[in-house]
Amino acid sequence: MSNESPPVKALSPILIAGLAALGVAVLGGLLTEIGPWYKSLIQPAFKPPDAWFGPVWTLIFVLSAAAGATAWKKTPDQASRYWLISLFAVNASLNTLWSLLFFKLQRPDWALLEVGFLWLSIAALIWAMKSYSSRASALLLPYLLWVSFAIAINYATVQLNGPFSPPF
Repeated sequence: MSNESPPVKALSPILIAGLAALGVAVLGGLLTEIGPWYKSLIQPAFKPPDAWFGPVWTLIFVLSAAAGATAWKKTPDQASRYWLISLFAVNASLNTLWSLLFFKLQRPDWALLEVGFLWLSIAALIWAMKSYSSRASALLLPYLLWVSFAIAINYATVQLNGPFSPPF
């Protein structure tokens, strides 16, 4: 048994995936304002308490980073890695955009339109990663399920509170 640490090259997918997930989480958190406007919204009865969202999203980001690192290691070539990174980048952008639309711009109606694209980007990641690693693909299923539930919450919020107009 060797006492040597793993080579940096072997750790880089884990480090990159972890930092990327952390970056998306931090940016999404910065865009999420639980202030007077949000508190004034009529919420659907099935919406979980706000305190649940942080732990759930933390788990989703950890699983997403693990999925990304696992799939990266299983990709057969550089072109496949670039494709995988592109899919994750699109997903990260859509994830962040939802928070911007819902919380910063106070437009749950626009966020409802956008979240469909977020859901599709998760499905695309699951589908693409399945050919490299079924385990990596399965790690994203909680993300897909949570966003499916979030769509229902977002839809109900729009129905209970709309129409919306820009806050400026």
